[in-house]
Amino acid sequence: MAMEPVERARRTTWKILVFNLVAMWLLILMMTVGAVGEGKLGWWRAAPAFAAAVCFTWVSLRVINAVLDRRYPTRQVVVAAVFAVVAAGLGGAEPFGWGWVLVCWLSIASLEIPRRTVVLLQVGTWLAGVSLSALGGEAGVGAWSLDLSVDQALVLNMVSYAVFCALVPPSNRVWIWIWTLAVEAHKGREAHTRLALAEERLRFARDLHDLVGHQLSAIAVKTELAVRLSDVDAARAKAEMTEVNRLTRQALKELRQAVRGYRELDLPAELNSVKGVLEAAGVRCEVHLPYRELPDGVAPVFAYAVREAVTNVLKHSAATFCDITLRFTAQEAELTVRNDGAVRRGADDLGSGLAGLAERLAVVGGVMTARPTADGEFLLNAVVSLPIDG
Repeated sequence: MAMEPVERARRTTWKILVFNLVAMWLLILMMTVGAVGEGKLGWWRAAPAFAAAVCFTWVSLRVINAVLDRRYPTRQVVVAAVFAVVAAGLGGAEPFGWGWVLVCWLSIASLEIPRRTVVLLQVGTWLAGVSLSALGGEAGVGAWSLDLSVDQALVLNMVSYAVFCALVPPSNRVWIWIWTLAVEAHKGREAHTRLALAEERLRFARDLHDLVGHQLSAIAVKTELAVRLSDVDAARAKAEMTEVNRLTRQALKELRQAVRGYRELDLPAELNSVKGVLEAAGVRCEVHLPYRELPDGVAPVFAYAVREAVTNVLKHSAATFCDITLRFTAQEAELTVRNDGAVRRGADDLGSGLAGLAERLAVVGGVMTARPTADGEFLLNAVVSLPIDG
């Protein structure tokens, strides 16, 4: 089904290119019937001319198919030229009769080649047509059968061939150009589809990282704490393992939601969760929120940012405090997450999650920076312009 429009465009282009062959046969049949009936063209010339025209038609069809396949069959074009010259020469080479075989060959040979070469073929075809028509004047067909002098008939043939050679090739080249655009457009659509699939896979992988990475980090911290407390405070160790169980169930629930595509994080719940995890790991956490409700679309975006920032605090640093601040104006909303664990983290060891977070923010027109500061802290800053589209 996906290829049907392209195949339809190909068939249409093929029919248009073949139209010159159909016109050629109509012209040579009408011209031959009249010339043979008047005794101006003997069958000894007409028969081999027809045979050459048939061979020319067969080779031309192969050339057209090759051109539509984006190939230029030079050998077949040369063979077609030989048949065209033979057919036109035997038939008298009158521009509105057997000479149209030469024009038809030019319309096909000029496809998919440089313009400079097309000009050379046009000049060569014109010379061949005029020369063969002059030689065929002895038969008295075409312009030579009119009440014209030899010079007048020759001039008429020269002008006719000049018009045909000038106008026919560009028209066919335009149709090939349109066909090429159709093919490129189809390829572009396929490329767009592949890109969309790749982006969707990347988004899904990023979402899984946001979910599994954070939850596993939190579970690892709490299970480690529970192990340390198991010998000194069994009740608190049990409470930590209860929290591990809750986090595990939450992770499973969010993973299922991510697979179904219905997941959207809740910022207040995320802040409460990360605060509890950080304090359980011995990191003092302070959260500063605006007194007004956040604008639409900001909370889910910043919920991911908070989750990723805290996940990196747990994984990559030895922080003792973490400060989370959220503020917004009519023009933009800003989130900053600051901690004092930068001295234990390399600048090039920030994890793939931050890159995914930057991509997520870019989708809504936001920007993110994450860098160590001069006072030994690490600062993540995310800014989103308001209002958020979509």
